[in-house]
Amino acid sequence: MTTFTFAPATRETARARIALQGPGGSGKTKTALRMAKALAQGGVIGVVDTERGSALKYAPVPGRPDIEAHEFAHLPMAFCSPENLIGAVKAAIEARVAVLIIDSWSAFWAGKGGLLARVDEESRKAGNYGGKFTAWGPVNELEQEMLDALLNFPGHVIVTMRTKNDYAMEGKNVTKVGVKTVQREGAEYEVDVVIDMIAGTGTVTKTRYSALDGASVHHPGPDFAEAILEQLGQGVDPVQVIVDELVRDGLTYDRALELHGQAKARNLLGADLLHPKTGEPATLGAVIKEYGQAVKPPVTTGVTTDVTSTPSARPAEESSAPEYTGPSAHSLADAEGSAPAVRQAPPEEQGLTPVTAPQMRMMHACFAKVGLGDKDSRAARLYATSLIIGRQIGSANDLTKDEAQTLLDTLTNYGDRQTGPADFADMLTGLESAARELAEQDAHQPA
Repeated sequence: MTTFTFAPATRETARARIALQGPGGSGKTKTALRMAKALAQGGVIGVVDTERGSALKYAPVPGRPDIEAHEFAHLPMAFCSPENLIGAVKAAIEARVAVLIIDSWSAFWAGKGGLLARVDEESRKAGNYGGKFTAWGPVNELEQEMLDALLNFPGHVIVTMRTKNDYAMEGKNVTKVGVKTVQREGAEYEVDVVIDMIAGTGTVTKTRYSALDGASVHHPGPDFAEAILEQLGQGVDPVQVIVDELVRDGLTYDRALELHGQAKARNLLGADLLHPKTGEPATLGAVIKEYGQAVKPPVTTGVTTDVTSTPSARPAEESSAPEYTGPSAHSLADAEGSAPAVRQAPPEEQGLTPVTAPQMRMMHACFAKVGLGDKDSRAARLYATSLIIGRQIGSANDLTKDEAQTLLDTLTNYGDRQTGPADFADMLTGLESAARELAEQDAHQPA
């Protein structure tokens, strides 16, 4: 049975999802570039151009700084398949693009290689007796994959959509009933703000932010983007929250370990930032390690609770915990030995909330789903737990409530997969490799 957990809601720094729609020549591309400059805040702007290079008309002209222009990375795309858009999003992530513009998104619906073309292609396949009706099944799946890739992009996203006149039959007469967006009906619900463009004037026709509802601006640009950022910026930057905790007076080594565990659970260890002391580019993981090492208590026994330590990186006599040799889950299940000895006060003596009884009851079931439910796998379970929470433990009773929840969330994530045990083992192998590398770095640092 899948375990569901509610957590306190927080409004972290979000990313804009904006749609600009209008007929040809209404100023969609220019407006997208003007808004992107403010949203990017000095970062890279990337444009996926499906309009035969029309975005290049706004690129800089060599030797002519007097001509208004916009700097951006350009990716022309003639075949507008869902797979190509997914690939473009991946390329934008690798290039650390801050604002991704899709100009236009309509092409992935009604353009060459778009979803409508895919439906025609599927309907003509041999064995498809349902025609276009049954052809929509696989195409809908492709569209969802494309939407997931686009909406999960870590930066801001601006899409442009073409509109055309819409008509209806009233008896024998054809009547114009307004305009229709060239995109699947309901596409506007996928974004936060929809701006209708007419002759350079943008009017907000749909928004999740009441302060922008109905706003109409001639040539929307940086000011309008700043208004959107203001709405988005009411949240909390999760990276900055952790950094603030690190630089606060009274930081302890245990607290640094907790912050490391929080950052790892939220995939923030590799997040870029400026070092709080030097201002130099760094990663959150490196900064946490530096501040943690600065307050690390002297080791008076042969045992350490360093977040970067693993049994394989310490002398054999200090721990009899099994060394994970992966890549299959069976190597953990067959491991022998006792859990690493850890001399640390119980959570309640450290002022922390200890693991709860319901959490303890759920652990065994969750471990069973990833191949570690056997009674002889206790040492392997403890070792896996230590890798996941970022510190060594001697028993599950040593866990704090937050650590137990991180463990359960991780186990549930992998346990619900069809290849859960194998994926879980691969994940542990990666954690151990990273921990060993950090431990080796520590070994070469001056005492």
